[in-house]
This record gives sequence, C-alpha cells and structure tokens, in this order.
Amino acid sequence: MLHLRAVPCSPLPGRLTEGPLWDDRHRQLLWVDIPEGLVHRAALTDGEEGPDLAPVATLRLDRPVGAVALCASGAVLAAAGTSVLRLDEGRPVAEAVELAAPDLPDDGLPRRMNDAAVDPAGRLLAGTMAYDESPGAGALYRLDGDGLVTLLDSVTISNGLGWSPDGSLLYYADSPTGRVDVFAYDPESGTLGDRRPFAVLDRGVPDGLTVDSAGRVWVAVWGGGEVLAFEADGTLHARVEVPASHVTSCAFAGPARDVLVITTATEGLDEERRRAEPDAGRLFVCRPGTTGLPTPLYADR
Repeated sequence: MLHLRAVPCSPLPGRLTEGPLWDDRHRQLLWVDIPEGLVHRAALTDGEEGPDLAPVATLRLDRPVGAVALCASGAVLAAAGTSVLRLDEGRPVAEAVELAAPDLPDDGLPRRMNDAAVDPAGRLLAGTMAYDESPGAGALYRLDGDGLVTLLDSVTISNGLGWSPDGSLLYYADSPTGRVDVFAYDPESGTLGDRRPFAVLDRGVPDGLTVDSAGRVWVAVWGGGEVLAFEADGTLHARVEVPASHVTSCAFAGPARDVLVITTATEGLDEERRRAEPDAGRLFVCRPGTTGLPTPLYADR
C-alpha cells in the first residue's frame, strides 16, 4: 500500500471548500466554498517546490453552492441553494438561469444542494441534504434534456459521485453510513441497477470522491484527515495523509491529470482544533503516480 502526504498550496483557506473540478479547456481548477456561495478558479502551476494553484477569479452567488459542473456549451452549472443554475460565460451572476429545482417535501426542513457530478453521457447527478442533517431528508436526482428525475430518496447527506472508466459502475457516498456504495449503472439511460457496499471506512465518514484512469476510487475522509484510494475490488491501494481533519473532496488536475487536488474545511472545528490545524480550509496537492479521467461535460447542446 502507498503512503503519501499532501502539502498545502497558495489559495487562502475557506470555510467549507469542496467540489474540485479540472477544466481542460481553460486549464484551470474550479472549486466552491459552500456556505459562502463562492465559486473559485485557479491556474495550476509547477514551481520548484511542486504543483501550486494561482487564483484567477471568484464568483459570489446569493446562496450556498454545493458543487459546479462544466457544460459542453462553455457555461457552468451550479448546484446552489435548492436549484441547478446555469452560469453563462461573460454574463453577470445575477443573470444566472434556473434550469431545474426538485419538488421538496413540505415538512419545514430547510435543505440545500450538496455534491454533484456529470456522468460519462453528459447527464448531471446532484444530491440534497437537510441543513440539520436529518436522517433520510435528502435525495439524489438526475438532470438531462428530459428534465429532473429522482434516482434515490431517503438519503441523509448525498455526497461523493464517480463512475468507473467504462461508465458501468457508479460509486456513491451517503456520508453518515460510513461507507461508499457501488451501483450498476446504465450509461445509455442513466438508470441505477443493483447496489452493494464497496468500501467501509474504519474512521471518519466518506465525503467527495474521484475515480482514476485505472478504476481506483479516491475517497476524501471527513473527520479522518486523509484520502483513501481503493482498487476496483475494494482493497486499499493508498492512504494520503492530509494535515486537516475535515477532508471534503478530491480531483485529478493538470494537463496530464496527474496532480491530486484535495479540499478541506474549517467548518465543524472548535477553537482548539483550529489552532492545532492552521492549514484547515486550504487546498492540498500531491502526485500519487496515477492519472485521472477526463472531466465529463453536461450535454447542453
């Protein structure tokens, strides 16, 4: 098993940084700060001390933003508040168009979008959660040209999403379960098949995840201070140490997609823990010796 250590890079710490996403067209990394409603962009650089990120631009939305996705048209989708928004390049954020919003239960529980990702065929999968993390109050949805449909209900914290290289498997984390599950996935229709446990964590809970070109699943561990990589058969391949307890997500970035970028949070840390983890909330990088898959684009044209 590989033992690796990630190091912090230049962007300033955020409150709940999440959803790193590599944009091949602009050669930039996108990520969000959920409660602050921020969408960041940065260029990946390669200095004498290794890979780093140079901030380029930041958009501020008027609501929390759980994740972003790239569109074939050049626009950006934002899973924000309880909607999916379309942000067109060159237009003010105030002109964002609402593409879809799920019909939420009338039970008085405030909810928001959480993690989201595009499947290999260009559909968006996006999940929700209750602000108070009420059990079963979230769901997982699919958005495509035919509209929004519910794939899973009775989810608590809909989180990490990633597909096997051939698109036939969907890896998914409902964080409080403490495990990553795997579904049979039909790339033609975007429907889910049989579900089974894929990996059970020995500490912390699974948050965001990504899949590399060899089919390994890299899982950010909230409360564990690490990213774990599992082979396709569920055996442990690598452990990446991160000097921040709340690791939120990860993605492969760079022209060769060989840099693992890891997001973290200060959210949920008491003052003593924040003093002990001065880099919490920052982005971290390492080169794990493998490459990621190309970033799928939402099929909006």
